[in-house]
Parts: sequence; C-alpha cells; structure tokens
Amino acid sequence: MPETPHIVSDVMTQTVVAVGRDAPFKEIVQTMESWKVSAMPVLEGEGRVVGVVSEADLLPKEEFRESDPSLFEQRRRLPDVAKAGAVTAEELMSTPAIAVHADATLAQAARIMAVRHVKRLPVVDDIGMLQGIVSRADLLKVFLRPDEEIGEEVRRTVVSYLFPAVSHAIHVNVHEGVVTLRGHIHDTSLISVAVRLVRAVEGVVDVVPQLTGESAGRDGPGSPQ
Repeated sequence: MPETPHIVSDVMTQTVVAVGRDAPFKEIVQTMESWKVSAMPVLEGEGRVVGVVSEADLLPKEEFRESDPSLFEQRRRLPDVAKAGAVTAEELMSTPAIAVHADATLAQAARIMAVRHVKRLPVVDDIGMLQGIVSRADLLKVFLRPDEEIGEEVRRTVVSYLFPAVSHAIHVNVHEGVVTLRGHIHDTSLISVAVRLVRAVEGVVDVVPQLTGESAGRDGPGSPQ
C-alpha cells in the first residue's frame, strides 16, 4: 500500500517568532522587520496561541494616518478602523487564530491556507499550545525530493501493490517530479487507480501513464480467484 502522507510536523519550523498580548505596535513592526516575517502568533501564559498579528493588521494605521474615514467608510470597514487606533498586539490581532495540528497532512494545511487566505499557520497541540509554524514555502518542500527517491517509492508502494505479477516489467521513470509508467498490464481498468496512487506520492508533479493491456482482467488486487 502507499506510504502515509507527510504531515505538518515533518516540514514545520519549530523556532517561532511570537509576541505577547501587551507587545506595543512599534515592537511588532520592528520584530517583523528583524526576522523578515509577515505574521506572528500572539501568545499568553506558557505559550498558548490566542491570535495572530500580520502586516495586514498593521496597515490601517498608515492608511488612515492623514485623514479620518468618513461615516460610510467607518461602517463599511469597522474592523480596520478599530485597528487604525490600536496600539498593542491584543488590539491588533486576528482572533481566534487560524491554526493547524502537527498531525494534519500537508494537503489539509494547504487547503486551510487557500480557503482562509493566509500565508502561514501556527501549529498547536490539543490545548492550543504553540509547537511551531508552517508556511507556504514549507508545504512546497516535498517537491524537493530527488527523482530517484520518488521513483523508488512508486515502485515499492504502487507498482508492486497493483501489479504484483508483472511489476518487474513495469518501468518507472521520473524526471523533474513527473512520473512516467510504461509496460504491459493485464487489466487496463487499473490504470486510473495507478495514476491516482502515484499522484498521491509526496513530491510527484504529474503522472504520464503509458501502460497497455487488455480491457478487462482478473489479476489485480481483490480480483476473484
């Protein structure tokens, strides 16, 4: 069977830049600039995440610096207007924090980022304690896997599983993360299954099936004996 997908703990950064609730505005800006980050978790107590402060939370202060917003603008953008007058992390932060658990798959983390339009996620345990942080760049690390490593996993977990009788005759070629499968199989209905399983292997960019065979066969896993 295919191996367990990589999870957030495999790629997350454990050293995290964070601030407390009482951190002043200028300290937040200086910390972001010093560490070259666009967002930071806000912590309380022994490290429980209570929110996230980002560059987007800081910008309203500059946007409304030279003029007061109209009554219409105040009503339409009430949260931004409030942040324009904020001076601490507690007043600026977005809460509750959009976070992820360490055992979430990379696909789950990517989906949260896409849906919630965020670039990084605090990684927390079951009680909200900070364990690390995962960014978009971290999720892309799986595509740095060597082609040889990807090919070996495809042979071991997909080809040997789906085509045990002819696995020696199935050729797996990987170039720049694109996996090509060549060979003759007994049941072409398994081609779509093979493509799906190969695509699920971490680091695979695309799959090119060049498999030939008969339209119906009885040699695949789970076939009647």
